[in-house]
Amino acid sequence: TIIYKKTNTVHKSMNTNTKKIVFTSVNIAELIDTQCRPPGPVEVTVEIAYSAVSAGTERANITGDKNVHIGPPVNEALFPRESGYSASGIVAETGSSVKSVGPGDRVVVYWGRHTGRITINERNVVKIEDDALPLTEAAMTMIASFPLAAVRKTRLELGEPAMVTGVGILGMFAVQLCRAGGGYPVIAADPDADRRKTALRLGADYAFDPASPDFADDVKGVSDGGVRVVIEATGRGQGFVQSLDCMARFGRIALLGCTRDPNFTVDYYRKIHGPGITVIGAHTLARPEQESHPGCWTHRDDITALLRLISGRRLDFGGMIAEIHSPADAPAVYNRLIENRFPIGVLFDWSRIK
Repeated sequence: TIIYKKTNTVHKSMNTNTKKIVFTSVNIAELIDTQCRPPGPVEVTVEIAYSAVSAGTERANITGDKNVHIGPPVNEALFPRESGYSASGIVAETGSSVKSVGPGDRVVVYWGRHTGRITINERNVVKIEDDALPLTEAAMTMIASFPLAAVRKTRLELGEPAMVTGVGILGMFAVQLCRAGGGYPVIAADPDADRRKTALRLGADYAFDPASPDFADDVKGVSDGGVRVVIEATGRGQGFVQSLDCMARFGRIALLGCTRDPNFTVDYYRKIHGPGITVIGAHTLARPEQESHPGCWTHRDDITALLRLISGRRLDFGGMIAEIHSPADAPAVYNRLIENRFPIGVLFDWSRIK
């Protein structure tokens, strides 16, 4: 693992050449030349070390899914599209009014892009206080803030049975966070045997196949009749319905995975209304922008909390990293994502093309 050290290097205020990954059309990813402008008064320019792939969001974007924003529906998928909203790097230059970071500081960049160098508002960078924390792990914290918000919204209590349905990258973070938050047992549900095995390694107490005819009975059997908290990370109607079948009365279910397809049916009367289930919208934008409050934190505060938890070894992000690629490999990496042959944690190492 590369750990970048703080330096006092300051770059001149001029446009600089860099590269970025762009989805130029349906199922096409390209690494293209671009320029990075100098920072304005409240902006920061960052040399990106690593950017993390958010598999579900990026697959939806590159395959031309029209339903990738929470705004009004659109009739067609427009290209080019860019992604890569979770990254880490070193501050190269700051604007005249920036006070929170300086050149040489190690930072998390959120809502950025897969690019080698970026100029972004100061509020979109979070300083990494622990000099020993690897930038590989820090690069994943923005993605991890999504399930952290979902877990917070359920108000998980110590000793409550909790289940995560769908243990892709979001679900794998959610498993660790449920465990760190005191859930017991923590149950992972996924049809993929390898992902179930990984979830057990990262902290799940049990892992079950939702395709099994005994799935709901198995979950209820280890959770004293049903789980009280569910983090639904599949984004699919079937996953939602299966989760409801595993819940105890008065349970809470957070919809974390993006439910892009609205065409599914739920027996609301028997599965939600009767047992008193609370359904919680947990899209990452459903959070305050400026000030955190109990159960609902800002991105910045959640990222800061995650950095502390990684430093304190309460979370294992390093154990989730399966592959690190040169950005030049982007076409091949995204072809595998399109084909749904993709590991949990994948990073781009931007030092490999500099």
